[in-house]
Parts: sequence; structure tokens; C-alpha cells
Amino acid sequence: MFDEVETPAVLVDLDVATRNILRYQNYCNEHGITLRPHIKTHKTREFARQQVMSGAVGITCQKISEARVMAEAGLDDILITYNIVGASKLAKLRALSKQTRVSVTADSLFVIDGLSDSFADSPESLAVLVECDTGALRCGVTEPSDAITLAQAVARAPGLSFGGLMTYPAVGGTQNVQSWMTEALALCKEAGLDCPLVSSGGSPDMWTAHLAPVVTEYRVGTYIYNDRSLVEAGVCSWQDCALTVLATVVSTPTPDRAVIDAGSKILTSDLLGLEGHGHLLGRDDLSVRSLSEEHGCINATEDATGLAVGERVRIVPNHCCVVSNMVDRILLHRGDRLEGDRKVAARGCVA
Repeated sequence: MFDEVETPAVLVDLDVATRNILRYQNYCNEHGITLRPHIKTHKTREFARQQVMSGAVGITCQKISEARVMAEAGLDDILITYNIVGASKLAKLRALSKQTRVSVTADSLFVIDGLSDSFADSPESLAVLVECDTGALRCGVTEPSDAITLAQAVARAPGLSFGGLMTYPAVGGTQNVQSWMTEALALCKEAGLDCPLVSSGGSPDMWTAHLAPVVTEYRVGTYIYNDRSLVEAGVCSWQDCALTVLATVVSTPTPDRAVIDAGSKILTSDLLGLEGHGHLLGRDDLSVRSLSEEHGCINATEDATGLAVGERVRIVPNHCCVVSNMVDRILLHRGDRLEGDRKVAARGCVA
């Protein structure tokens, strides 16, 4: 398959990606949840536009540089879910706000003060959501009372407006989000503070988002491609995986071991709690057991791999989001027909 393609290559099935976009958009529509996809998974202008045209309210970015790429592509409602710290980044954020409608998150007075200093003389206030830790143990205030303290600080800060509450919960944390945010909203009401938005996210729990009705907006990234981690979690099937890595067998040192030209520089070293580094489509009896930079070692779980030098395999990676950031371009196809390529425009964005 795709014998003319040089390997290793990242393939994306347009039909599968489109089906994934529409399926989850329909789910959100049915449950009255606004959808704000995270572009970190695909990092392409075209897919971001397709997600919005399919009904998403806007997009999510993690870096100002990612957001700038998307703004230049015409995306006009961007949430950056990251604490923005430092004069240089704040200046870039202010410049970005002149191109598109942008909102951000904060979980400390230090971040809020920096944002206020940069936007105090802005003709348009910057919407700031308070980030809340509902169990993922990453960023965010850990108590609802602290969230209200920061919300009040945002509301009175020059150049800022309180945009709501945001969380990235732990996997399986839907009910924690419901209880945490319900308490926070009650405290908002008690303080006379309107909370315009409660934003949550995470592809592993995307089909249970409606079980936290306090949430008004949901952010997902991986859902557009899906990957091995989501299949193993029961979120999707192999047929829902739009992104695969095409690789060539370059060596067969022993009957039970084959080596492919896809290593950690394309499959990535992310395990996400799994054994091995990807799933070979159609070959449940094989496992990508180890990676070096340019080599991947495939082992048979029984007798022999049955693979020959020159043979091609397609691998569903453990974590597709990181794979996207490994290549400049992806190859598009519909089934077994190539449809050209696409630039990964926001690849490598670091600020």
C-alpha cells in the first residue's frame, strides 16, 4: 500500500477524520455543550477551519505562536489554556489580540497582574478564565474558594474581564468536575460574580462529558485522529484511527524480530501506560517492543514475524498528538487513494 511514498511517513485518512469531527460535534449538540477543539493534535489550519465550520465555537491553543498561526488562517475565537509569563510573551499576546479575539487562563495573582499590566490601556478587555485543579494535579487552584478569590481579582483588574472557570481534569474525573465546579459556581453567586463559562476537556472522557452538566464548554484534541491510547481505553475502535505511521521493514535479524525505519523521531517515546510503542494494523500478533532514534524493533508474540525486508506496515501510535509535531507535512488519503499532502503549519511552536 502506498508503494510510492517514502517512509517513514505520517498518513491521515480524510474520511475518518471528518467522521470523527462530525460525530463528536453531534454529541455536543445533542447535549447542549459548546465544543472548542484543541488544535495541538493536528496543528493544521485546514482541520481547524473544518472543525469550526462543523459547529465548534472556536479553538483551543497551548502556545501564542500556535494561536498566531491560526489567527493568520482566519480563526477568530481562540482560547490559550496556559499561564502566560514574561514580558516578551505578554507583548506577543497583546499583538495577537489585535488580530483575533483571544482569551487566556490564569491560576495566580502573579499571572493576573502581568496580564493586567499588558492590557490596562487596551480598548478591548482580555477575557481571563481561572484555571482550576479538579484532580489532574497539574496547573490550577486546588480549592473553589481560591478560584473565587482569583475571579474577583480578574474582575477588578484594569484591562481584564472574568471569562469563567476552566479545568483539565484527571482521566475518569467527570464527577469530580461536577462537584468542584458546582461548589465554585455557588461561591460565585454568593460573591455577586457572574460566571459566563465553565470549560472542561479531555478526549479520554469525551463521551461522559454530559455527566457533568455544570460544564458548558468542552475541549478535545485527540478525537479528530484517535490513537492507540484511546482504543485501549475503550473510547474508540481501530477503524476510528485516522492517523497512522507508514514504515518499511529494513532488517530481519531473527525470525521473531524485524526492524522498521520508524523510531522515536516519528513514533515518539510516549507510552501513556501502555506496553510497546504502537499497534500494527492487521497484525495483533506483533508488537513494537523498542525504539531508538531511527529504528523500531518489532517482535512476534508467538513464533515468527512473517515480515520480509522491503515490506510495509502501518502503525497506530500510542499518542498521535506528539507524532503531528514530528513532521513538516502529513500525507492525506481516502482509503487506499492518496489525496496530496498538507503542511503542519503550527509545528514546532515554542512560545
